[in-house]
Amino acid sequence: MALIERDGAQIYWEAVGVGPPLMMVAGLGGVATYWNPQLPAFSPQYRVVLHDQRGTGRSSHVPVSSVEQMAEDALAVMDAAGIDKAFYLGHSTGGAIGTALALKHPDRIAGLIINASTTHGDAYRHKLLGLRRILLEMDRPDAYASYTSLLLYPPWYINQNAERLAADEAAAAKTLGGAEVQGSRLDAILAFDPRADLRKLSVPTLVLCAKDDILTPLYFSQDYADRIPNARFTVLETGGHAASRTVTEIYDRLILDFLSGLRA
Repeated sequence: MALIERDGAQIYWEAVGVGPPLMMVAGLGGVATYWNPQLPAFSPQYRVVLHDQRGTGRSSHVPVSSVEQMAEDALAVMDAAGIDKAFYLGHSTGGAIGTALALKHPDRIAGLIINASTTHGDAYRHKLLGLRRILLEMDRPDAYASYTSLLLYPPWYINQNAERLAADEAAAAKTLGGAEVQGSRLDAILAFDPRADLRKLSVPTLVLCAKDDILTPLYFSQDYADRIPNARFTVLETGGHAASRTVTEIYDRLILDFLSGLRA
């Protein structure tokens, strides 16, 4: 566990496990603990490097200027961990961060997994994230947390895990950043648009999304797969936006198989 200073913020990071380095970078929530369900499967085989993004968790709660800024934060974490080149798994906003990182520093990424991310902020995403912004501005962290569950999880999962999700939402509401900081994170992902440069992406890439993801609908992942040369594209039948948590065993096996292929 450590803190680094970069561009006006302290960034918290940690490493778990042994083996080739694997960066796991979370979505809009931005915290390392998002990946807790993956650690039992990945840490025996990989040195998993995690961090709380600026504006979240144990890092400085300061506004974000862009996805590219967060990509440079991730690169600084790699430097602090002594990593020259790593595999990279990014969920949602983390997938955008990984894309920006791979486009600017392809020599630092051994393989890229873009899970449930977006290629641009279209009208649908503006409407969806706009409602999130309204809840922030109304100072309703409880409603924001409840709405987040609806966006992350498919109906079957919510029905099977209602009590646990209610507890998670209560905890999330207590730690949610202020409207300015959270709003800047919404702005950053809506403004991110790498479509014109994706044909230049030269690292081995897996694009992964579930059919019932309503937060980052499947057409965004299809767009990534169509634009990135030789990208592999895998579609899960179900799992919602947070498939790493809802269909964990299936998710982990897909990622581990892809990484094993690259190592071979």
